[in-house]
Parts: sequence; C-alpha cells; structure tokens
Amino acid sequence: MAQGQVLTHLDASGQANMVDVSAKAATERVAVAEGCVVMMPATLALVLAGEAKKGDVLGTARLAGIMAAKRTHELIPLCHPLLISRVAVDIVADDALPGVRVTASVKVTGPTGVEMEALTAVSVACLTVYDMVKAVDRGMRIEGIRLLEKSGGVSGDFRAG
Repeated sequence: MAQGQVLTHLDASGQANMVDVSAKAATERVAVAEGCVVMMPATLALVLAGEAKKGDVLGTARLAGIMAAKRTHELIPLCHPLLISRVAVDIVADDALPGVRVTASVKVTGPTGVEMEALTAVSVACLTVYDMVKAVDRGMRIEGIRLLEKSGGVSGDFRAG
C-alpha cells in the first residue's frame, strides 16, 4: 500500500465496517469495467447465430449484468445501496479471443463511487454467458475483469494503463 493511504473499510481496531459517506458531497460519478469470456470458435459461432438451447445468450447476459449492478450492495457486504442513474452493458464478439468482450458503464450522482457496480455487472454478465453455453463448451474461461476508468469524487479520475 502506498504511504499515506488508508484502508477505509477498516476501523481503528482493524474491524471491517461500512464507510460513513454522510459528509461527502454528492457528485456525478462514472465507472467503466471490462472482462471477457474466451471460448471455442464453434461456441462463439453458436452464440452469434442465436442457436444456444437456452436462448439469446448476449441479450440475457446484458440484462443479467444490468440487474447485478443494481444489486451489488446485496452481494458485497460493505457496499452502499445506491440510486444508480444509468447502467449500460455492451457485449461484442471478438474473433481474436475467440469469445466475447463485456463492458459495463455505471453512473450515479451521490457521495460514493460505482466501481463495484461496474465490476459486478461485468462479472455477472460473463457468468451468464458461461452458464448459457456451458453444455457445449465447459472449457470456457472468464478473464481480465478489471476497472478501466472512473471519474468523480475526491480521489479524482482513474484510467487503467
């Protein structure tokens, strides 16, 4: 940990606690995260053709990601429930993987950021893709889930290198 930085989710005695954000100003905050599902080329073709037995893989995964972002506080113990103003989940085919790339963008006006919501949206969208086609490709890999960028708040902006 860099000198001068503090883990805000720990109290003075080292116990986990929810950060008190009541004194923080409500500002517009945006976070963007990404991840990918690597699969066999035949599996990607099946997904893109809309021929998966469970239905529309990409549409279902997109919806699952949006729903997950809205429920992040129920999944991650110390996250605040937020009145999210926007969630966008984009899933595109990438023949170079082969597989799909998932990007989620989450926006809120409030006293705390939405990084966890964006990361949760990507994670659940990737898991949904896996669930919907695992019967034909159990060797799929979910990879590279990370925060790409965030803006707003006292800590300032961040862009992944």
